[in-house]
Amino acid sequence: MADEITADFEKAYPAGPTIHGVLRVPLGRPHVTVLFGPSGSGKTTVLRCLAGLERPTRGRIMFGTDPWFDANTGKTASPQSRSIGYLFQDYALFPHLTVADNIAYALKGMSHAERVAQMHPLIRLLQLEGLEARRPGQLSGGQQQRVALARVLARRPRLLLLDEPLSALDAPTREQVRGELRGLLRNQGAPAICVTHDWVEALTLADEVAVIAVGRVLQVGSPDEVFSRPANAEVAAIVGVETVVTGHIAQRTQGLAALDVGSARLWAIEETGRGEEFYLCIRAEDVTIEMGAP
Repeated sequence: MADEITADFEKAYPAGPTIHGVLRVPLGRPHVTVLFGPSGSGKTTVLRCLAGLERPTRGRIMFGTDPWFDANTGKTASPQSRSIGYLFQDYALFPHLTVADNIAYALKGMSHAERVAQMHPLIRLLQLEGLEARRPGQLSGGQQQRVALARVLARRPRLLLLDEPLSALDAPTREQVRGELRGLLRNQGAPAICVTHDWVEALTLADEVAVIAVGRVLQVGSPDEVFSRPANAEVAAIVGVETVVTGHIAQRTQGLAALDVGSARLWAIEETGRGEEFYLCIRAEDVTIEMGAP
């Protein structure tokens, strides 16, 4: 479709699993897709292929009707022509430049007046007023993150790519900045794709979550769907379900299903899915213990 990013590609490595990136991201409105999974699962590789920093082995990447990569035709759009903003995990700020100069670096080719006009709204938005003359070493972790994000947003990218944007922050700062980042991504107008292995971060930021493991996309859905209704036991383990047990559907009656789990029988609202075997996922926070007779 012309109004979405469609990606279906593979990146093969001589030693290691082949990364298979399959994504559909809507365009024309704020939308945050989170690539969620354990370290080494291929999340950053997918992000780098979308950015043009790595070339897939086969497949296709389309930004609307604009081909970014097509293995059949040999077409590969340069990173510069894709008009993306890429926030690196370590922020990649220039230590010898001031806050203002770090942001202005993204605006090369503009006149001084144009740079100032584009920078000042971002400095206000990201609460960097009064810090313009400081260097990165004089800033807190949260302030450095805001400077890096301001530089990414300065060129008004068509797509934002964020690689573990909060991983360099300590826990208290990460909690504070997490909510701020969600608001900024909502307000900046372009879609964003964010890599993380932190499930709280995924729940906070995402409109849609793609669970990735060993180079494969296992499930795509809303945060509630993915974390509350994992597609299989592998996804359940990745999203932090502590207890996964198998069971058997003993009978169905009047819209209810009798579930045999070990020696216990449970009743649940009958689903439309087929099959007599099932996985039962139990989160510790959903269990309430009460005193009473059996």
